Amino acid sequence: MSELIAIAYDDIFKAEEVRLTLFKLQREHLIELEDAAVVIKTADGKVKLNQSINLAAAGAASGGFWGLLIGTLFLVPLLGAAVGAATGAISGALSDIGIDDNFMRELGETLQPNTSALFILVKKVTPDKVLDEISKYGGRVLRTSLSKDDERQLQEVLNNRGLKPLDTTPSKENT
Repeated sequence: MSELIAIAYDDIFKAEEVRLTLFKLQREHLIELEDAAVVIKTADGKVKLNQSINLAAAGAASGGFWGLLIGTLFLVPLLGAAVGAATGAISGALSDIGIDDNFMRELGETLQPNTSALFILVKKVTPDKVLDEISKYGGRVLRTSLSKDDERQLQEVLNNRGLKPLDTTPSKENT
């Protein structure tokens, strides 16, 4: 089962920076993301969604291919490709996988202007390595499907911005 995590950042670029870091970690097989989206609240209060996958474009490409193939069978390949691409684009735009767009917009409305939020659905994660990488960006946990203890620990890590507590035990050199 995937876990939902939404984290707010104090500028419009930070959420995208963290998303790119998570994509890098995904290539290193340290995290497996089902979805990752960024919400930006502009200075004028508008909420913008930046999805990682453009479903309309993917649907158009897939529909165009299948339309061309079927159109070729009926000796009208260009008509088939055009109808397939249009149908694919419409079905892609209407389908919603991953995190619900309305949920992201509603939570985005609660943000301050000139801020952003990162929404991720995590399938698998190596927590210690991933948290080391993303903690340096800080952030405020908006909503999660984690347990209350895990959510609290995540917020503590983000608050510390990757800083480890100082070791106050005396070293052998000083004694």
